[in-house]
Amino acid sequence: RKRVKEKARLRLREFDVGDKFSHLPLPKASVLLPLMVREGKLHLLLTVRSMQLRRSPGEVCFPGGKSEATDKDEIDTALREAKEEVGLQPEKVEVICRLVPGIDKMNHLVTPVVGFIEDTFQATPNPDEVSDVFVVPLEYFVKPSNHKTLPYKTSSGYLSWMHCFTYDDHEHKMSFKIWGLTAHFAVFLALVVFGKRPTYEVDYDLDNLISSSENNFMNLYASLFERKKSNL
Repeated sequence: RKRVKEKARLRLREFDVGDKFSHLPLPKASVLLPLMVREGKLHLLLTVRSMQLRRSPGEVCFPGGKSEATDKDEIDTALREAKEEVGLQPEKVEVICRLVPGIDKMNHLVTPVVGFIEDTFQATPNPDEVSDVFVVPLEYFVKPSNHKTLPYKTSSGYLSWMHCFTYDDHEHKMSFKIWGLTAHFAVFLALVVFGKRPTYEVDYDLDNLISSSENNFMNLYASLFERKKSNL
């Protein structure tokens, strides 16, 4: 178990972007990508948004949300939100790194914060925000049994691929659909940790994953500003 964690830690630290993108003039949000080791394998904890929520009810996502004035940085935001949503105490998270951000539908700059949690963690979901919590083997995002890639155009006209996974959870006797930015972060995390080719196409240069992920993000970001200019 220690070896699995240590290997992942070393890989992830190579991809830590720190506050490299924090200066970008977009509203900020963060998500926590909680990793745990179960039966010698890495697993990722995910949540299902409450049906009472106005935005994306019933969708699978990571614990997280918008930055607040009291948050020191993106890590603070992710830890605070995880505590509010699933009862995960900040001191129970070993924060490893921040990965290349994404931009959501509302044009928030969303930073994924990766941290290790204990496999014994029992979530206490806040029913106003979360209806379910489940875990997926991280390897599922490189070798899925049920995956579709759809061409996707962002609101700014940027063309990319959207990954859609269907994960059959035998513990819950349920199927969960994982797609959008959540799938995007899960795929990137798995590519970083395992360093191997997935069984489907991705829009990264896998031999230069660091630079290609940063280039992809900067192209997406630039396309936002092109659209803003053309709307003026």
